[in-house]
Amino acid sequence: MFTTNPFFELSGLISPLAMKVYVIAMVLLFACGTLLDTLHKKSAKYFFENSENQKKIARRQVSAGEKVAIAVKTLAVDVLASGEFCNQRRRVAHLLGMYGFVLFVVTTAILIFGYAESAAPAILPLLWHVGALMVCIGGYWFWFFIRVDVAAEGHPWYRVMRADLFILALLATTTFALLWSVFAATFFFVLFIAAATVLFGTVLWSKFAHMFFKPAAAFHKRVTKADGSRENLPEVPDLTDPAVQQRYPDIPEYLGINPPNMGLGIKREAPSHY
Repeated sequence: MFTTNPFFELSGLISPLAMKVYVIAMVLLFACGTLLDTLHKKSAKYFFENSENQKKIARRQVSAGEKVAIAVKTLAVDVLASGEFCNQRRRVAHLLGMYGFVLFVVTTAILIFGYAESAAPAILPLLWHVGALMVCIGGYWFWFFIRVDVAAEGHPWYRVMRADLFILALLATTTFALLWSVFAATFFFVLFIAAATVLFGTVLWSKFAHMFFKPAAAFHKRVTKADGSRENLPEVPDLTDPAVQQRYPDIPEYLGINPPNMGLGIKREAPSHY
């Protein structure tokens, strides 16, 4: 079952050409949606203007070699390892969803463009199913247990906002893809295509394009830290420095293992709000 190419089985009902046209159409929808999102939110304009403003207050010039090193570190830490997440559960859920989606999309393209009319190596359909399953595990874990408005604000899991469009469309796409593959039912295939169309066709209104904006923002943040501009934020001193502790004598007292006179604070009650 999991080593069978579902698109090869589908070729008896829908021509391989139609499948390829649909995939190309989704790629174009995604590209156009991302471009329109950039123009609408003026994110690229803000990014470049902000970069120029930071250069004016920079304490030093970052060389091209340093920028390459920063880009590599951004890719390795912030992108490939989702290092921005301090919450380890959120980080694992994001990694499952990210790598699962990449695996799912890449194998979908290979199975349709390369093996829609012939048998595929067993590993490709297996990876397709694994990718979809990874998205489901990470996505449902996030939706029911990790979301801020559920975990911190106490809202019910079924409370839906426009910001949830991306994760819901993504989960619907992979869930119905798996159900279609398992049960070979036209009903699930129709839902799979509908969900995928919503996923790739609503980039302008969803968070889909964040995969481009967030790495750029992470790179910019590291550059501003290297050139000393720090996005115009005050520099955080080394709190272990004796000179700093002498200037602020209450630091050792209030940053100890068990700070006195602090009380329980927000821990007095269950988390139901920020």
